[in-house]
Amino acid sequence: MTSSPEHPRPTGPPRRSSKIPVRNLWLLLLYASDLSRFADRFDAEVEESPDLPDLIARLLCFAVERRLRRNLSRGYRRTEAVLSRVRGRIDLLTTVSHELLRQGKVACRFEEHTIDTPRNRLVRSALDALASRLSQQILAHRCRLLAGDLGRLGVGGLRPSPADMVADQIGRHDAEDTLMVTLARLAFDLVLPTEDAGAHQLTRAERDEVMVRKLFEKAIGNFFAVELANDDSWRVSQGRRLHWPLEKASPGIETILPGMQTDIILENRNECRRIVIDTKFTEILTSTAHRDRVLKSGYLYQVYAYLRSQEGEEGGLADNAEGWLLHPGVGADLDETIRIQGHDIRFVTIDLMLPSRELLEALKRLPFISRDGG
Repeated sequence: MTSSPEHPRPTGPPRRSSKIPVRNLWLLLLYASDLSRFADRFDAEVEESPDLPDLIARLLCFAVERRLRRNLSRGYRRTEAVLSRVRGRIDLLTTVSHELLRQGKVACRFEEHTIDTPRNRLVRSALDALASRLSQQILAHRCRLLAGDLGRLGVGGLRPSPADMVADQIGRHDAEDTLMVTLARLAFDLVLPTEDAGAHQLTRAERDEVMVRKLFEKAIGNFFAVELANDDSWRVSQGRRLHWPLEKASPGIETILPGMQTDIILENRNECRRIVIDTKFTEILTSTAHRDRVLKSGYLYQVYAYLRSQEGEEGGLADNAEGWLLHPGVGADLDETIRIQGHDIRFVTIDLMLPSRELLEALKRLPFISRDGG
């Protein structure tokens, strides 16, 4: 491939993300974290929050205070102890090898009812971590007080492992923990990104960009899942891996061949229709030495590869697949379509500076139900 005389000038993510209304960030947060049912709540907290970290901290404090008033949920923890009476199961090996019977004792294994559960430890550790990162001292003090309250009740301060959290599933009877635990997870995933790897320290502006990027990309996929939940003809997939249609391969190619993983795929087998959507929190346009506005070629090549590489797969469902490049627009609007070798490719932006109600309506107007936009 010969090089083009038009050399794109490098551009990054929309650097005005810090000016995106907090209410819109909250809207993205709701969909990104599967909390869309809380859309009409917490209006006061949203209006009072200057940024996303502040909003998450306020909401987490609200959720924890509510759970403390209604008592934290408890769980069971496996415990081993030497006791003067039998409790649970006897550990015969330990009892005999340590001659505990001579001392009138027995080694036991039992399940202990405790408030020191993985979910409660996650919440306490999130409050502790937020307190040291927030710029508003009153809110930081509120986080520290609540973390102290949890500690005095017997909740440990060590953050649980991912395996511990998987084992601590939230059932229907403790559904009130959902908001609290989800916000604690968001605090670690968005507000407190790890900086342990490498010597580069993220600035506040860079951390803001990371947070909004994660929110946008996750929120779009969950938005489609929510909107199409009641339509059995549509299936929504996120993060699906695609395979190259290899016909001949050298022994070592698989170790160096790049993978393909889509952001979102919408499928309607009744209409034999597939839409492959790629989202990125970057400008969709760039500039060159000859044109002020030009689509970024790398993104076009990427979605083109997604579409053409899958032709002939899954009973022809992918033969006429459509591709979307869906990017944020900050005060900008773009919606253009082309057809290349039988595949429609759409370039569309969502203006994150719109009032939140208009932003939601703009998302709902995206024509994915029928080809004519109906």
